[in-house]
Amino acid sequence: MRSDDGKAESATVRTLIPARLDRLPWTRFHWLVVISLGVSWILDGLEIQIVSSVSPVLQKAATLGLSTAETGLIGSVYLFGEVVGALVFGRLTDRLGRKRLFMWTLGIYLLASGISGLSPTLWFLLMFRFIAGLGIGGEYTAINSAIDELIPPHYRGRVDIAVNGTYWAGAMIGSAASLFFFNPHILPADIGWRLAFFIGPILGIIVIFLRRSIPESPRWLMTHGRYDEAEQTIDGIEDRVRRSGVKLDKVAANKAIEIRARGAIPYRVIARTMVREYPSRSFLGFSMMVTQSFLYNAIFFSYALVLVHFYHIATDQTGLYFFPFAAGNLAGPILLGPLFDTLGRRKMILLTYGLSGILLAISGILFDEGVLNVITQTVFWCVIFFFASAGASSAYLTVSEIFPLELRAQAISFFFAISQLAGGVAAPTLFAALVGNGHHTGPLAIGYYIGATVMCAGGLIAWFFGVNAERRSLEDVAAPLSEMTKVVGGRRTTRPSPA
Repeated sequence: MRSDDGKAESATVRTLIPARLDRLPWTRFHWLVVISLGVSWILDGLEIQIVSSVSPVLQKAATLGLSTAETGLIGSVYLFGEVVGALVFGRLTDRLGRKRLFMWTLGIYLLASGISGLSPTLWFLLMFRFIAGLGIGGEYTAINSAIDELIPPHYRGRVDIAVNGTYWAGAMIGSAASLFFFNPHILPADIGWRLAFFIGPILGIIVIFLRRSIPESPRWLMTHGRYDEAEQTIDGIEDRVRRSGVKLDKVAANKAIEIRARGAIPYRVIARTMVREYPSRSFLGFSMMVTQSFLYNAIFFSYALVLVHFYHIATDQTGLYFFPFAAGNLAGPILLGPLFDTLGRRKMILLTYGLSGILLAISGILFDEGVLNVITQTVFWCVIFFFASAGASSAYLTVSEIFPLELRAQAISFFFAISQLAGGVAAPTLFAALVGNGHHTGPLAIGYYIGATVMCAGGLIAWFFGVNAERRSLEDVAAPLSEMTKVVGGRRTTRPSPA
């Protein structure tokens, strides 16, 4: 219900929408949600790998003739764009809706990435790489919010973790594409790199048509006073499920919640909710996101330096060692993801963070002793990140399900921005300095010990401060700010009206 001026009315409404969504079995509708929305992680992995591989090409006189420092800016402005995009679009996603934003953000990325391939100068390229980053950063907030709110709780953990892990499928696609587009024997240097920037947009154009059939989140609609639209949307979803041959049971009336819609949540309420109502969860989200980001950026941005300086691999051959590294990262979330729904969040986060940290420490000892060669080093990386990738994906899952619905996207954007700035800036710089000229293994081994300690600490924090969110409704994990009743000890009690 809405007033004449379009603003949400504040009447209290009793609704079964969350319970109706949560009792749905897995159907083609959910596959459509995962495929059409989850592609954003593939696009990001693709973009990062293309930019990483294109740097030597752009230094050639036949292309843009950039310096090494200038090519470094291309990746930096993209990452900075992601941070800004996450913060800006995270706010808009909670205010304007999941669907509107995941259409906008994908459109921004498609346009900016394609235009990047037409760049005549460095500054033109930097501007549109920043804008492409804005789109992908916004994708993270809109997509994770929509997926969590549409996927039944029995599958939410494995789906979220697997989708986040597909970043590495994109990275593998980008790495394979670079072998074709950046090969001067196949394409002229000034043509190949430009065409490479159109790979993502071509994939995105296909996906944007799929997204048109994804409905707005009924959960978001109900908390914004659009009750009739929310009911129509959930009716439409249930009709799709029934057409798949599934018979749906009636939802018990005692599973209803009472909602009093409110408009945009002021920043003071967001701050108070995260700091006063959920301080331990805020600490948990911060710790998990920063620790996984530190490890990933430290190893990912220095692995080529390690191969070149310590194992004497030719620069143009380092990409061959990327594929097993990426394969481990991709396999971990897919194979371990279901265990986050069965064994539980806290156990699996402790296991994945802890094992990756212990294995990294062992590899540091063996590296410092000179026991490893390029094959065994790559095997260690593959196994370490088999576990670390699942753990890192669970960090995104955690911050997207432990805060109230009205500020879910903003919580994701906040912790994503912190992790990108902390891990993306500090870790690569530190580990590049530890690699040095490759004459001494000791400094880098110490870096591995630091990374191992950081990951183990993240796992322990998750164990002591984590939330048992597996197979639970989002409203039971964190009651919406607009919900007038909540579950306490198995009974629903009145929640004070939010200020």
